[in-house]
Amino acid sequence: MNITRENIDDLNAVLKVKIDKSDYEEKVETVLKDYRKKANIKGFRPGMVPIGMIKKMYGKAVQIDEINKVVSENIQKYITDEKLELLGDPLPKADEQEKIDFDTQEDFTFSFEIGLTPPVEVNLTQKNKVNEYEIAIDDKMRKEYLENYTRRYGELRKVNQTEEKDVIKGRIEAIDNDGNVIPEGPAVDETSLGIDIIKDKKIKEEFIGKSIGDSIDFDLKKAYPNDTEIAGILHKKKEEVENLEGNYRFTLNEISRFYPAEPGKELFDKIFGEGVVNTEEEFMKKIEEEIAVNLKRESEFKLMMDIKALAMEKTDIRLPEEFLKRWLLRINEKTTEEQIDKEFDSFRKDLKWQLIRNKIAGDNGVKISEEELQKEAENITRYQFQQYGLFYATEEQIANYAKETLKRDEDAKRIADKILEEKVIVLMKELVKIENKSVTIEEFNKLFES
Repeated sequence: MNITRENIDDLNAVLKVKIDKSDYEEKVETVLKDYRKKANIKGFRPGMVPIGMIKKMYGKAVQIDEINKVVSENIQKYITDEKLELLGDPLPKADEQEKIDFDTQEDFTFSFEIGLTPPVEVNLTQKNKVNEYEIAIDDKMRKEYLENYTRRYGELRKVNQTEEKDVIKGRIEAIDNDGNVIPEGPAVDETSLGIDIIKDKKIKEEFIGKSIGDSIDFDLKKAYPNDTEIAGILHKKKEEVENLEGNYRFTLNEISRFYPAEPGKELFDKIFGEGVVNTEEEFMKKIEEEIAVNLKRESEFKLMMDIKALAMEKTDIRLPEEFLKRWLLRINEKTTEEQIDKEFDSFRKDLKWQLIRNKIAGDNGVKISEEELQKEAENITRYQFQQYGLFYATEEQIANYAKETLKRDEDAKRIADKILEEKVIVLMKELVKIENKSVTIEEFNKLFES
């Protein structure tokens, strides 16, 4: 076995792997002997099939498989031993692989393209300024948060007469132009309609001010142009209603109206637990604390984006782009060259940031402990629970849920990357000049429009 590297330029190289029969012969023989022990071929007792027959049946496939294993294992060992930092994975050179003939050759030379990680120098100084925004809390925010809570804990109540935002239940049936029910037409004994989502203004007005037992004749397609909504109303599949036309009669048998919860002790206990908040003043203080936390999170996100953008602007990184495009095409079998070209700019930006992030983390010896992973997983879990209104989850429940999350490799990597990124951003904040700037929420939102 012999591996050599031929440098094409600073970012591209070719690994040539030369193997002879002695590198794989013993492994092939071992596998074929094992095949012979397990082979179940008519006319032969188990383990008594002639080795020549086994070789004829499986020899070539086993040889190719073992050669590939030997090549792959030794390439990985070479990369580790030579401390090569690669982008993507080694790519077989297709033009040279096509010349290999496993039927006639015993010695082989395989060639692989590799993309090398470029040197990274992050050029940030105190001359570089980044704004950290302090977003002012206003009455509009307080009102919106209060309304969110009252809606979340509100309820539907039965009423006797319809208004614009009511949900109604009843029978719906197809009718002809004379107002007669079509016996063979679509009909549902009990279905629901949302009055406020009726698209036609005149039809919507016809549904308002009605009582239990009243009927309304209307053009269903005109009221609900969306086939998905019609399918739900008629309890059918979407494709079954695509060509549906004509008038329908809806007969009311139930009217429900949503009532937001009233701010008070009952609502406070539902949200925060019994006795935690007792007055409206304490409730509004809790709301302000929640707003402040969310605004701080948004401000930190914007700061992170701006620091990342500045770092990428100030750091010149060349990439082996043609190699990376070929690699992306190989690992994404259903993707076309046109799609790779279209999306490559986004990939390039993400990769450039990863290189900058990893450089800063490496230079500063950044590590992530198991405790940090668990804590971050718990923070994410706690936030998710609160989003669903699950304020009563115990710390033990949150910890157990977080542990289960970390058992999933994809989730664990995502959380580790988040922690790494946050640590790197903290380090980068020391490299640049941070200036505090107070803004309104409107001014802050406009920053994302540019």
